[in-house]
Amino acid sequence: MPFAPKPGILSQTHLSRHLFDDKRLTFASTRVGYGQGLVEAGRKNSLIVVLCCDVTQSTHSAEFKKTYPDRFIQLGVSEQSAASIAAGMALCGKKPFVSAYAAFSPGRNWEQIRTCICLQHLPVVIVGSHAGVGVGPDGATHQMTEDIALMRSLPGMTVVVPADQIEAKKATLAIAKLFSPSYLRLARESSPIFTTTKTPFRIGRAEVYRQGTDVTLIAAGPILYEALVAAHDLAKQGIQVRVINCHTIKPLDTKTILAAAKQTGAFVTCEDGQVAGGLGGAVAEYLTASCPIPLERIGIQDHFGTSGEAPELQTAYGLTAPFIVLAAKRALDRKFGKKVSLIPEYLILAQKKETELKRIISKEALARTPKKWGGSKPDFTLLSRHSS
Repeated sequence: MPFAPKPGILSQTHLSRHLFDDKRLTFASTRVGYGQGLVEAGRKNSLIVVLCCDVTQSTHSAEFKKTYPDRFIQLGVSEQSAASIAAGMALCGKKPFVSAYAAFSPGRNWEQIRTCICLQHLPVVIVGSHAGVGVGPDGATHQMTEDIALMRSLPGMTVVVPADQIEAKKATLAIAKLFSPSYLRLARESSPIFTTTKTPFRIGRAEVYRQGTDVTLIAAGPILYEALVAAHDLAKQGIQVRVINCHTIKPLDTKTILAAAKQTGAFVTCEDGQVAGGLGGAVAEYLTASCPIPLERIGIQDHFGTSGEAPELQTAYGLTAPFIVLAAKRALDRKFGKKVSLIPEYLILAQKKETELKRIISKEALARTPKKWGGSKPDFTLLSRHSS
């Protein structure tokens, strides 16, 4: 009989002692860890330079600018130029970091990244901050959910999505040592800090945080915490869940994924991004060819984002623990050959939440719109205060 690992959080992961205590957990954005790691990396390597696209404070590149002003270049709103200039600096022996919003880098400058950086396999780090729907009120234009798919498709590109502030710092320091193109994806919204300085991290290696033999949850980014909460809730129902931190989406740790697939027989991927081409796409591609098993994918399902507060949007797109629980149960039902609905329950529920949010947004917008334009605000508000 094959060995069955003991279920539960693994001690060697050294996760926070307050993992499920909301009152004692601390919160910070992953971009904070990037800023911290950038300064430390700069101290260790004098060849590191930072190019920023008018978002120095937002991307937490400001401390590097303050510490190493002669190695910081402010290019303004010029993401395409930033990628090209970074390529030139890499050819001169530098290790450039390009800091910008993910919606514009790699969103706007993908061709320059492809042609100037990747074709020559240059050690440039593209740092896409404010990725995912967590950008909130900035709306669909700034909610970059397609970036992982864009960058994963580039030959030779490493793609890393840290789960919290501490891991983001580790990822920054590790990427600083690479001699190849890489993409570091960061979030704007504060999220739980649930790893510690002792938690293992190595680019290209997924980490098993929780053992279980019934179903596997594999996540990248801050949504990993929601996966841990979902696993905790499922354990109370007698369902033992394996949870994997797949912070490196490329190169994918196929060894860890294959072992989990064989031992649990059901998978749920979790990400704040498009499941097509993202982590969900990467895992689906590998398992289809190597170990076909039931797979459910939590993430953005072929939609653009919308305006709203980050927690509202995470619920509207089904990115929280209750939706992950439903996906895990569906994967389990499929594993045991049970009949399931054509459209997953977690997607139906998310659609209802999204519709409700859009209705609220529309109502609020109409309340600020004059009747002449279809709203409920008096038309006299259209008059200039200087009108007689």
